[in-house]
Amino acid sequence: MTIKNKEQFFKKMDERLRGAEKHIRKAMTRSTILVETTAVQSILGGGKSGDIVQKYNPRREHQQSAPFEAPASDTGFLASSISQQVTKETVARGVPRIVGSVMASAEYAIHLEFGTTNMEPRPFLQPALETNKRKIRKIFAKEGLLR
Repeated sequence: MTIKNKEQFFKKMDERLRGAEKHIRKAMTRSTILVETTAVQSILGGGKSGDIVQKYNPRREHQQSAPFEAPASDTGFLASSISQQVTKETVARGVPRIVGSVMASAEYAIHLEFGTTNMEPRPFLQPALETNKRKIRKIFAKEGLLR
């Protein structure tokens, strides 16, 4: 195949890629915000069914979460540590890749999400993603990225 007027051809292709990248970034941002919000709500929402324990400093009762429930909030630190970001990475041959991440920076978040040898998991990130899979597909479809 011979391309006549290569400069114009590549300029047009570059414009199309930038347009697609804009739509991908928009869909990815909306999706990660959705998952972040759902994870925070699962922690801050009531309805936990674990044990009631006595906490100190300040003295109070706390309703814990049961295994496989989202963690119960006590101080709000875990919920406030959840954030999202969308980044652009360059992979082979300069092709961009848009990556969306939702993470919790609290040191103990990983132990709650996956459990430990002494504690069953209290997942909150993976269930937030699973809950929103259908909505995320719709977001990407609305941007013309899925059928």
